[in-house]
Amino acid sequence: MRNPLKLRKNKSFDYSPRYYKGEGNPYKIEHKLDKFRTTAHSTRGLKNKVTSAMDDLQTEGDKNLKLRFWIIVAVLVLLFLFIIDFDLSIFLNP
Repeated sequence: MRNPLKLRKNKSFDYSPRYYKGEGNPYKIEHKLDKFRTTAHSTRGLKNKVTSAMDDLQTEGDKNLKLRFWIIVAVLVLLFLFIIDFDLSIFLNP
């Protein structure tokens, strides 16, 4: 019978993949689009978050995407106003 006060040592295995012939660590799980994301490998901390947010604001995005976004927002707002039965005639001159 073994000693109940001693913990059993975990087994360790020295495994190396047989068919891996690439660069880097084969055990690292990385998404294939992570290298294109600005926030994927950011360091932690409030200052770094603010800095990365300012960098994102300064980089010019897709103008069609911005226009499409504002059109979708406007349609959703009008749909919401229609659902709650908001009277849009207050914006028109009588």
